[in-house]
Amino acid sequence: MHLTPLSVDVPSLDLPAHFDFDTIYCQFQTLADMRKRRGVRYPLAVLLTIAVMAKLAGSSGARAIADWATLRAEVLAELFDLPRPRMPHLTTWTRVFGHAVLLEAVEQVVAHISAPISTAEVPARGSRQICLDGKTLRGTIPLGHTRGVHLVAAYQAEPGVVLAQMAVDAKANAIVIAPLVLAQVELTGAVVSGDAMFAQRRLSTQIVEAGGDYFWWVKDHQPSLRADLELLFTEEYACAGWAVPPVDFTTATTIEKGHGRLEQRVLTASSMLADYQDWPYLAQVVKVERTRTTTLKETHEVAYGITSLPASTADAARLLALGRGHWRIENGLHYRRDVTLQEDASQVRRGHAPQVLAALNNLVCGLCSCARIDNLAAMQRICARRIDQWLDQQRM
Repeated sequence: MHLTPLSVDVPSLDLPAHFDFDTIYCQFQTLADMRKRRGVRYPLAVLLTIAVMAKLAGSSGARAIADWATLRAEVLAELFDLPRPRMPHLTTWTRVFGHAVLLEAVEQVVAHISAPISTAEVPARGSRQICLDGKTLRGTIPLGHTRGVHLVAAYQAEPGVVLAQMAVDAKANAIVIAPLVLAQVELTGAVVSGDAMFAQRRLSTQIVEAGGDYFWWVKDHQPSLRADLELLFTEEYACAGWAVPPVDFTTATTIEKGHGRLEQRVLTASSMLADYQDWPYLAQVVKVERTRTTTLKETHEVAYGITSLPASTADAARLLALGRGHWRIENGLHYRRDVTLQEDASQVRRGHAPQVLAALNNLVCGLCSCARIDNLAAMQRICARRIDQWLDQQRM
């Protein structure tokens, strides 16, 4: 089967996006189908490709995918050379997502499709940022419980794709899974950023020895390190006749206005703890002061962080950008999956179907990010029309 690439023009966004379903279909064909051959009416690659089409067209959940495919059963059957002009029932979709494919294989194929094009050149140190963060699929939390399926993802901030993702075992936590996730990613020239939970010595060592660098926030879970940071950045008091000890502090400031508030961030960086602290490969420490001002009140927050990036590679302005850049995983991935792709509203819990659907959501987000599409919801509305037009063209 050969599918003509779908070209979606977005006049309102003034951006073109190019979704090659032929390539996506071919990649899904590399997946092993775990079902018994007897009675299989719908090839695995066909169902996964249709699911991606449906998600791009705004039908995100399992039931919505099934309904979307049923309404286009005749043209889809002709497109994929199916013997019957019918689409599977919802239970078939959930059974396929839950048991027909190995989860690890799906994650690898999705990462391969959406991964940035590699170059022969070795990336410069600290030239790209990989955000490490976890997310719980709320729809998988049983009634009366507090824990559901939790996924840890390595997300490359630019262009905005998931490089690797793994589920956290029920008896483990994100700290245990994080090294396994990063082991699947090429870290040369990368800065791995994460919240305070990931500020662990072994993980820091793994990243640096793999050719990358780390940037962690530090809170009370590392009391000794946190105390040293607070002491370093405490303003010195000099008595009469005495001078304040010299410091190497450098600062960077940003001011942003929007959403009814004015927010100022001031980052102070220092290399003075590099030889004092025994944290692996520590090069700089930072203090970030955030001041938010609204018409009603003003709030002030202080955060501390550590990094293996030396001052010669990352100055205060670069560190401030990395600190802000880490939260792109929230806006560019988690928000899109939760709200636009309605992931948290999904009640599918069969096998590893929730993780497979989450992987397909990563693929959709990655395709749109690589195409420089900022508004995924607007893209879905346009795709809902354009994909139907494209399907009609395949019949001609």
